[in-house]
Amino acid sequence: MRLYQCDVSGLPLYFDNHFSVGANNAPVGFVADTLTLHTLTNAGEGLWRIPSRPDRLWKFCANAPIDGSNWLVNADDPNPLAIPARYNRIIPSTGTAQGRERFHKIGAAQRHLFYSILRFDIPCPDRGSDPHGGLVFDFLEDAIDDLGHSVPAMTGHEDGLISIRAAEADDAVRETVRVSMGEPYRTLLGHFRHEIGHFFFQQLVAGTDMLAEARQLFGDEREDYDSALQKHHGEGSFVDWRQRFISAYASCHPAEDFAECWAHFFHIVDTLESARAFGLSVEPFRHRDLDAEVKFDPYRAESAQQLVEAWVPISLALNTFQRSMGQRDIYPFVLAPPVIEKLDFINRLIKAARQGSLRRTPLAG
Repeated sequence: MRLYQCDVSGLPLYFDNHFSVGANNAPVGFVADTLTLHTLTNAGEGLWRIPSRPDRLWKFCANAPIDGSNWLVNADDPNPLAIPARYNRIIPSTGTAQGRERFHKIGAAQRHLFYSILRFDIPCPDRGSDPHGGLVFDFLEDAIDDLGHSVPAMTGHEDGLISIRAAEADDAVRETVRVSMGEPYRTLLGHFRHEIGHFFFQQLVAGTDMLAEARQLFGDEREDYDSALQKHHGEGSFVDWRQRFISAYASCHPAEDFAECWAHFFHIVDTLESARAFGLSVEPFRHRDLDAEVKFDPYRAESAQQLVEAWVPISLALNTFQRSMGQRDIYPFVLAPPVIEKLDFINRLIKAARQGSLRRTPLAG
């Protein structure tokens, strides 16, 4: 994530900021077409002006009061929603304080997701442009059965529809599920990044000239999914899964392997951009193998190897910081050589999508 500057004071601004302390708490807004954050001046009637772009007027996303968005929309845009909110079909109930808090957390994670999609500059069709496979989000409430028992909503992806259980925004719920599932890591943003991986497999891999290589690396996604999942939950993971997969869950099915690697690619790239923005470098005991300074743009990395060489030392430092605060490791994973090869495939895939060089192969199935 980039670090921004207040247009008035020059002091740092952060992606989620709503106000600039350096400009007497003036509102702050994010412009998606330039991926920039600006301090605003009031133009009246709910409109705002950016000092460096005085010829245009802006308004905040119509969902701002209920999801805490700081994203801007052109004043003359007939769609009052900012880009992330335009993909939503079902939103959580916001009639209660809990519902509004959930939607604020969900909205924040979704905006981080779309920041990365926009930074990568990869196509992301919605249901309007692709009625059958375009991206759409449902944020689902848990149901109550006939006996009065709570039935958790399911998080998942199917043909462009990403469903997220709204209760996952509650720390207590998410932590309970994490422990019961034996997961080392579970976050709301992680859900978004994982599920969008399934979506982009359909958009960028299925039916293209990169499908054969994907099947060679991850396996055949046509394998029976329900049987694989039942076997995983019933028998557990392979004993040696760490040698080939980024997580135990990735080992259960090729589709989950791809989605897990996609999510970790987003984790690594965005965190390295944050390290670069803060000028972070590590050099423990001048140990050359653990030196790292992010002098390149992670969103335009030459290869996964370039990312990993910076990521391993920095993630070790971040884990040490966490332990110093009595917290769990921020990145409790090991990048085995086969995983790095999979991450490199994703890096090349995103580059090809950005450049428009993916070739459709109708006979690929």
